[in-house]
Amino acid sequence: MRLLDWIVLVVAMVSIVAYGVWKGRGSKDLKGYLLSNRNMKWTTITLSIMATQASAITFLSTPGQAFVDGMRFVQNYFGLPIAAVILSVTAIPIYHRLKVYTAYEYLESRFDLKTRSLAAFLFLVQRSLAAGFTIYAPAVVLSVILGWNLTYTNLIVGFMVIVYTASGGTRAVNWTQFQQMVIIMSGMCLAFFLIISDLPKNVSFGDAAGVAGAMGRLNAIDLTFDLTERYNVWSGLIAGCFLALSYFGTDQSQVARYLTGSSVTQSRMALLMNGIIKVPMQFFILLVGVMVFVFYQFTAPPIFFNPTVVEEVRQTEDAARFAALESEYENAFVAKREKVDALIVARRNGEAVAEKEALLAADAHMSGIRAEAVEIIEKHDPDRVSDTNYIFLTFVVTYLPAGVVGLLIAAIMFASMSSTSSELNALASTTVVDIYKRNLKPEASDQHYVTASKITTVLWGLLAIGFAESFRGHETLVEAVNIVGSIFYGTILGIFLAAFYTKRVPSTLVFITALIAQAVVIACHLMEVPVAYLWYNVIGCGIILIVAFTAEIILRMKGPGDLADA
Repeated sequence: MRLLDWIVLVVAMVSIVAYGVWKGRGSKDLKGYLLSNRNMKWTTITLSIMATQASAITFLSTPGQAFVDGMRFVQNYFGLPIAAVILSVTAIPIYHRLKVYTAYEYLESRFDLKTRSLAAFLFLVQRSLAAGFTIYAPAVVLSVILGWNLTYTNLIVGFMVIVYTASGGTRAVNWTQFQQMVIIMSGMCLAFFLIISDLPKNVSFGDAAGVAGAMGRLNAIDLTFDLTERYNVWSGLIAGCFLALSYFGTDQSQVARYLTGSSVTQSRMALLMNGIIKVPMQFFILLVGVMVFVFYQFTAPPIFFNPTVVEEVRQTEDAARFAALESEYENAFVAKREKVDALIVARRNGEAVAEKEALLAADAHMSGIRAEAVEIIEKHDPDRVSDTNYIFLTFVVTYLPAGVVGLLIAAIMFASMSSTSSELNALASTTVVDIYKRNLKPEASDQHYVTASKITTVLWGLLAIGFAESFRGHETLVEAVNIVGSIFYGTILGIFLAAFYTKRVPSTLVFITALIAQAVVIACHLMEVPVAYLWYNVIGCGIILIVAFTAEIILRMKGPGDLADA
């Protein structure tokens, strides 16, 4: 990075931490520390909700996902607006009426302590892993592309988040996320327009879209119903709705955001606006990746986007073969570039079927050469055969001007910090309210619990840094974090829906069924059952609801005297 980039990055990072500490001052009691005194407006809450969900993984991995697989990932979010409406009608009024600090408090009032504790425990496991992912995601990519030390990057991001989250609690989290989200989206918009401007002068945005469409990158909608397919309309609308219901309705990192609302209306507005904005936002981020793909149809891409792996291969006995493939790849690009130009001319003149087929054949030839190179990489390092996470940042540091690079790297680190801060805040509140206060020390002062929350925030932050140090995933990061969530979210959602929509089901039955459901989902994942991961949410939730509603019907048939005991 150049000097101007470093100045922009350092000033931005120091400023956001100082701002978070300043905005979080005065949170002396538990309500102020964990709920920001319930006085937040929907505009701030909306951006906080979006920032919590849109981690650095979104802005690093999603453009790369679009580069290699097109726009179809956007279908994951089609169920979110439906989920937002359902939660606005059901969960938000209940949480506000009961004045809970965490979502899991409600489960004890409906079921019992063990069911509350189980849901809280599942959340703590899932969210602590996710917190590690949100720190690791930018750190691993920045360490490769910029040559930063991975451990140091993990520590820097982690400790900066710990400082303002522990000092200011939820108020600090919400206000820093407001600022971070504005900067993040401004940076992405700037990147998009710079990508368009970097295309050849005779190539319009319409031409770029035509090339992307011809090469299968504008595949936003797939109406095929296939349980094994990760991305189609049905998995997004049905399974994606279940995931969104669980994430926004039962995950404390999100519930805590709208519990800070000054009224039910403010919280509803925030959640509904997020449901409206999220799909177009995700579409736009994927479109950025598609435009990076188009850019590399006119400018030669590397055969593999992880430069560290490439350098390691060049030190092996396969170096000569790899170099030959790189040369062959460059020659194939020159030939393909001619096909791209021919397609654009043909599209302007009307019919371009033959040119499209020729371009796809040339692209397949390049892909075949790359596949041979990946085989060599896999031979020497089977854990790093995916370079999807490095595509967007490689473009940023290579082709964007000084200052913009620093801004976008700051935006990526802000995204990591915003999501991680919500996670640490939620982990601390769940630990203190649902575990420590409820089971270990129920009669302490508010100041004691605030201190305990700060200490717990630091401890969870250190654990998240430890998890970040241990991750070396094979999946695209944006997929990996969704897989981790899907393994646990269905079970948690099933518990909450049973609480919302049944009146007589015994708590012990729900507790045992939840354990069975979680075991089934984990078994499906470990045994690699041919079901796309989004459907894990349906499986876990479905098992609990089938048992709960069956028991409800049976108990209603027996009469009013057979109400469930706890």
